[in-house]
Amino acid sequence: MKISQRIHQRIRLKNLFLTLVLLTAIGGLAWLSSRYTLEADITANAGNTLSPASAKLLASMPDPIAITVYMKADQPIRSQIAQLIDRYKRHKSNLSLVFIDPDAQPEKTRELNIGAAGAILVDYQGRTEKLTFVDESSLTNALLQLANAHERWITFLTGHGERSIEGQANFDLEQFGKELARRKINAQTINLATLPAIPDNSALLVMTVPAVPLLANETEIISRYIEQGGNLLVLTDPDAKHLDRLEQSLGIRRLPGAIMDGSTKLYGITDPSFVLVAEYAQHAIAKGFQTTTIYPAAAALEMDAESNFQAEAMFSSAQQSWTETGPVSGEVRFDADSDEKQGPLPVAYALTRTVNGKNQQRIVVVGDGDFLSNAYIGNVGNLDMGLRIVNWLIHEDQFIDIPAKTATDKTLQLTETSVAVIGFGFLIVIPLLLVGSGFFVWRKRKQR
Repeated sequence: MKISQRIHQRIRLKNLFLTLVLLTAIGGLAWLSSRYTLEADITANAGNTLSPASAKLLASMPDPIAITVYMKADQPIRSQIAQLIDRYKRHKSNLSLVFIDPDAQPEKTRELNIGAAGAILVDYQGRTEKLTFVDESSLTNALLQLANAHERWITFLTGHGERSIEGQANFDLEQFGKELARRKINAQTINLATLPAIPDNSALLVMTVPAVPLLANETEIISRYIEQGGNLLVLTDPDAKHLDRLEQSLGIRRLPGAIMDGSTKLYGITDPSFVLVAEYAQHAIAKGFQTTTIYPAAAALEMDAESNFQAEAMFSSAQQSWTETGPVSGEVRFDADSDEKQGPLPVAYALTRTVNGKNQQRIVVVGDGDFLSNAYIGNVGNLDMGLRIVNWLIHEDQFIDIPAKTATDKTLQLTETSVAVIGFGFLIVIPLLLVGSGFFVWRKRKQR
């Protein structure tokens, strides 16, 4: 069939039109891609995107944020910091990032007291936070400090042999106090034998286990503080006999003995007195919290049904746990014929009630004070849990849900059987298959 010149022209015009449409579509997509981004985070814990808490905080900060990184130019961590800041820039256009080589500005570096490892300065509304390590949790916390310029005070009871917020012994809480100070939560100590009342500027009273009983007037001051709606954190222990009266006033009973956790062997811990907690109640303190916490010597708690407080168990020990009332030595096991109780057993309670018709009083009782001590605060999520508890108690709820994201898929855990199968396969099975296939091909060719 002969194609006329007219049909040729139509085909050419049609092809030209389709080409123009295609080029226009490509140009439009290129323009849209320069103005808008479309991303998908497929990591196990959304580690490459900002948490809702961080995004909400940025939306509440209208003024510009300036981040200055003092770090040598040849440091590869610069690119990692830039990638992290890019996530923040997507939610806040007036956030700026500048890298400065300390060697290029030695006088400024000395003035800012920046060490050899470098530092990150975050500026907002004329205030500055200095970081030596940066991830989403630390950076968002720094922004929160800048957005909330006021300082907060909490009071630690002292004078009876309690854990000291200034002490350096393994038993004490100095490291926790330093972490609180980094977040503008100032810790002060008080001895009620010398002061008639708890300071008015205190948003929280913290009580740890006293070595000797409190005096009658001290107990009266604390009772009056609680009756008036004061917030309270009690870090008790299995043998905290001098806190019995306080716990009774709150409607909490400490069960005899200490919790033994039979599941710790799965984590390579041979001491059953260490209680591991990996699941938490749907409470504001533990919202979004997925990190394991360790309690080296914990007491089980029970709540009185007639308590004046609304109580919620924040977390409990594992199903394989029990209260050991006998000596904790050698091999211990649950005795069903005794007063021992089988797990799960509540380790911490959060108490609330409304005071004066408007203010919410908040109290937390934890059956172990060791988890925040200098010796154990660095274990997995202990510090994060302690900070969450304090922030909730002082009504700084916005500080709670800022997760410290860690990549959950960076390591591969294999059982001994899996390792044996993989080794057998690579060393024996695959070589035999290659030799067998080669022999098969050789035989086929020889038979031709």
